[in-house]
Amino acid sequence: MSFKPDKEQTPNIIDILLSKNPDKTIDSDTLIKNVQNRINKALEKGYQYTRVIDSSEKFLRKNVFGQISMAVLYVDIVGSTEMSMTLPPEKLSIIISSFSQEMSYVIEKFQGYVLKFVGDAVIGYFVENKTNQIPAVYNVVACAESMIKVVKQGINPILNKIGLSEIRIKIGIDFGNNSVVRYGADEQKAYVDLLGPTMNVASKIQNLAKPNQIIVGQDAYDKLDKYMQGFFSDMTDELVNPLPHFSGDLEKKYRVYRYTYQ
Repeated sequence: MSFKPDKEQTPNIIDILLSKNPDKTIDSDTLIKNVQNRINKALEKGYQYTRVIDSSEKFLRKNVFGQISMAVLYVDIVGSTEMSMTLPPEKLSIIISSFSQEMSYVIEKFQGYVLKFVGDAVIGYFVENKTNQIPAVYNVVACAESMIKVVKQGINPILNKIGLSEIRIKIGIDFGNNSVVRYGADEQKAYVDLLGPTMNVASKIQNLAKPNQIIVGQDAYDKLDKYMQGFFSDMTDELVNPLPHFSGDLEKKYRVYRYTYQ
């Protein structure tokens, strides 16, 4: 599937998806305005969480014990440990709550599910479905790009306004099959989760990222067409400790690619 635009001007991935989406449900400028409106209201009235993981739980329960092809995204805040030691609890809560909630909204905007929150990290997944007009790997990359934009243009200006430091994020992405597991017999109440190599690799890839950087694994990269692969550069040989290949061959490395257009 090719996403090369007709224009001579090189757009970002969000623009490319917009050009292929007749409903045009993704509008990054509106997204930023909505982010700032929500955070401002949260500061005035207290942050009101929405149950963004409900749709994920419903999907996983419907597919329990199944194996699903998907793109997985990990995003967290750079330097959160230092923040937790230096900021008062109420200020730390504002930052983590705003970040977690807004990253969740972005995931949902790009047809993803929010799996869970782990500390300051948000984990999302994007199911590969033949009925979707846009493949999962394109949605997940556009989601990651939008996350950085939301942080830079939506969250950070408000943090500055109330005297808090800006935040930066790092994002890891990979693609593959994962299993839906249920911990317990109760079909409605038992905890459900995803297990699989893609979950583990995406987490490790995220740890390789620098501030405000997106990195994808080989399996995600291979799902992109040649034009879209041009937005990425191979960084595997720069790593001191590259990721081992899943085949177990010690001579092979699992290649990773940085996103170069933002």
